[in-house]
Amino acid sequence: MYSKKVIEHFTKPHNQGTIKSPDGVGIVGNPVCGDLMKIYIKIKKEKKNEIIKDIKFETLGCASAIATSSMITDLAKGKTVGEALKITRNDVAEALEGLPPIKMHCSNLAADGLHEAIKDYQKRIRN
Repeated sequence: MYSKKVIEHFTKPHNQGTIKSPDGVGIVGNPVCGDLMKIYIKIKKEKKNEIIKDIKFETLGCASAIATSSMITDLAKGKTVGEALKITRNDVAEALEGLPPIKMHCSNLAADGLHEAIKDYQKRIRN
């Protein structure tokens, strides 16, 4: 059974879409269930901080995959890169007021997608 939060984020996902010229992109998937997520981030440097000013996602997958993608964008938007890296799969599941045990892997994908987008951003600025 899905929580009201999961249903809300599945039926009316937040921050769905792409970002033109993103600063980082994270692509993750689960070959077992077929879910595929792309997380796009736009970073703005403010003083000594790097802030996630925009974040969007494209997800091909089940209701849980879409809901977790939507929630990870809400959790990360406006955070520093360091704060966003600390967002865990459990944070995503808790913010959605739980996921069925068989769907917990979706929260893993969402957190992993965010972390991959940040790693991509960090790699780009080093080069």
